[in-house]
Amino acid sequence: MKKMFSIITILLVALAATCGLTKQPQVLKADSLPIVCLGTSLTDPQRDGTLKTLTAPLNGSSYQTITINGEDLVKYLNPSGDNFTTGSGVWSSAMIQKTASGSGINVQILNYKGSNNITTITANQYKNAALTAGIADANIYVTSATPIDGSGALAGVYAAYAKTGDHLNQSQVNAAQDEMGTLSKITKENKGKDGYTDAQLNNAIAGAKQEMGKIGNNISDSQIHDIVNNQININHLGNTINNNQKQQIINVLIEVRDSGALKNHNFKEQAATLSKGIEKNAKNIFNKLNTQENRNWFEQLWDNIAGFFGHLFGGTIVTY
Repeated sequence: MKKMFSIITILLVALAATCGLTKQPQVLKADSLPIVCLGTSLTDPQRDGTLKTLTAPLNGSSYQTITINGEDLVKYLNPSGDNFTTGSGVWSSAMIQKTASGSGINVQILNYKGSNNITTITANQYKNAALTAGIADANIYVTSATPIDGSGALAGVYAAYAKTGDHLNQSQVNAAQDEMGTLSKITKENKGKDGYTDAQLNNAIAGAKQEMGKIGNNISDSQIHDIVNNQININHLGNTINNNQKQQIINVLIEVRDSGALKNHNFKEQAATLSKGIEKNAKNIFNKLNTQENRNWFEQLWDNIAGFFGHLFGGTIVTY
């Protein structure tokens, strides 16, 4: 009985602490204008069309523009294993807009004249890569005037982020690019398989990052291994992700740790916000997965505990 009361006391203290937390909204600086990054290889008509596409979400608000060329690709992407030259062409373009603290990373791939020309990288893959690179609380829009895989689109975002004064750690950028390539490859390999979606994979990665953030930079390889296994099961990917793909995910997340990304004080919170956003944008997928039959025993146990205290105090305990 004494042990039971101790457990109840711990739960009540944790619950009170959670319910008592509040966030103060952060007011953005007046000079924090969105930055549009335009590929240098665009023709004048393509440049005009790209600019119109990327700035449409601003509804007439002011913005800055910068041009991304081969030198930017060399600077930001070659250290991660790419082989760009200063003369490499750049077509994919992006806009980054800083947002209020706690809003997380949001990415939209915009159609160019009715066509989605980013052929390989998904919005969720961009989101996870941006988080790893050290970007926080931002809206990112990506488009291309010509069909292209989109792997270089974040080079403009990296350059734009640096222009705002928030210089990125190159080791994190390298890890972000490797992560994006790995997740893209896994999604391609599992295309059309029952029980697999890119949203599930990226939610598993975001969930793993959140768990890693709780432990911190001293997290071990074996702990990362266990976290990946757990997230694959939570997102019901155990029947589609093979052992080789699982090891690739583990290797990428070890690289994320080694890059220093976990030292960022808000990494865990940004990962949590990212996961919530992925689930919200793919409700049709996650509502099917999160049925009573599919939910794990811990979630059901928490519901029972919350229900017990709700009846005990004559109210409802709200969980988030």
